[in-house]
Amino acid sequence: MKIIALFFTGLFLISCGSDDASTSPIPEETMYFPDNGTSVWESKSITSLGWNQAAVQPLLDYLELKNTKSFIVLHNGRIVMENYFNGHTANESWYWASAGKTLTATVTGIAAQEGFLSINNKVSDYLGTGWTSAPIAKENLITNKHLLTMTSGLNDALGDDVSPANLQYVADAGTRWAYHNVYVKLQDVVAASTGQTWDTYFNTKLKNPIGMNGMWIQNQGLSVYWSNSRSMARFGLLALNNGKWKDTQLVNSNFMQQATTTSQNINLAYGYLWWLNGKTSFKLPQTQFQFNGELIPTAPNDLYCALGKNDQKIYIVPSRKLVIIRMGNAADNENMALSDFDEILWEKISAVIN
Repeated sequence: MKIIALFFTGLFLISCGSDDASTSPIPEETMYFPDNGTSVWESKSITSLGWNQAAVQPLLDYLELKNTKSFIVLHNGRIVMENYFNGHTANESWYWASAGKTLTATVTGIAAQEGFLSINNKVSDYLGTGWTSAPIAKENLITNKHLLTMTSGLNDALGDDVSPANLQYVADAGTRWAYHNVYVKLQDVVAASTGQTWDTYFNTKLKNPIGMNGMWIQNQGLSVYWSNSRSMARFGLLALNNGKWKDTQLVNSNFMQQATTTSQNINLAYGYLWWLNGKTSFKLPQTQFQFNGELIPTAPNDLYCALGKNDQKIYIVPSRKLVIIRMGNAADNENMALSDFDEILWEKISAVIN
């Protein structure tokens, strides 16, 4: 009787184990990272994601109509869409414009985690006094964080020139948000604090580890990044993964979280040189007017993005594991960052992914 009881007990345990195995969840797909120095990049299909194939062609038609050069969609790191328009090719470079501000923010975060600088220290600790034409007491209020958050208090109406004569006091740092190219002084702070050129430190700490191509090109005193489209997508993938590339945490995840959440209470839709969706209000370049509502109402609430002149875009949507990039000429009229194009483009994207 004991032998029979043990036999049936064994069958019961096997049966339970089998049931548990059949109902266990399917392992979540791991995030994919392309290797450096190769054109190989894993892909997946629209249909495998259950997206709307019928909405793809209207999206592509709209992109081409609106002067787009390249458009890439990554899902969990894998390419779902990669399209080139108007004679542009995968190997050609294009400018990031102000979307490249996020490169500067990221490398500033790397330099901070390596102990070369503190974002809370004043800029003059690294550049010396006189880097602006503001009174010294007012200049010394400006910290690296103020440059990251566009709250330097310097006059944003004097053009792109960031020479001391053109960096004039308007308000105390931290009391006024204004989109200003003074952020580029962070590159000088990184160079001064590390004892390396900006290009060298950038290449060593960010460009080379994630396999980007491209270079910084000087344009009227500003460094503007140029690269191919996949390099922009690589950087977007790093951001989606909170600063981690494969098994290496290149920039502290806490810094990335701070960079992609509201950084001050003047413009809720701005982090550390990243734009943020899903907030109750926002401000735009070249105006002090506060707009009520979300930055891009047709986009997911958790979207954050790098926006550059004439509609250079890196969209990150953590909840959907998406990176979307768009490079090209201005969709309509010349613009500094956000344009009406964003809202309509997201209507077209949403028709595909929903």
